[in-house]
Amino acid sequence: MIERRLRSLVCNRGQAPLELVAGLPILFLAGLIGLQLLAVGYSFTLVDGAVEAGAAALASGEAAGPAVERALPGWAGGRTRVEVSGGRVRVTLRPPSVLRSVSKQLEVSSSAWVRPAPAAAAP
Repeated sequence: MIERRLRSLVCNRGQAPLELVAGLPILFLAGLIGLQLLAVGYSFTLVDGAVEAGAAALASGEAAGPAVERALPGWAGGRTRVEVSGGRVRVTLRPPSVLRSVSKQLEVSSSAWVRPAPAAAAP
């Protein structure tokens, strides 16, 4: 009986490190997915604030584009698209990602409508 237990211990030796090595890629992938979801959520928060800044600028008679750029952090500069049509401001942002194609698929956008400030009357 003791010999049988010893034999089972010897046969299972090395199985735990093998399971660990097999599980590491899955753990790494789960971590990347979690970080990507955090980046998308943070990007949505940023784009929401930026569209509000653009709408406020438009309502006060200023250009929305520069206001949106000032409201976003530096890394968002090349990842942002601002559309202004009448009183509608729409901001689209690609969140940071390891894969560019994933970033394009996860674009977040927000829009706001505001009554633009009346143009100054010419004398």
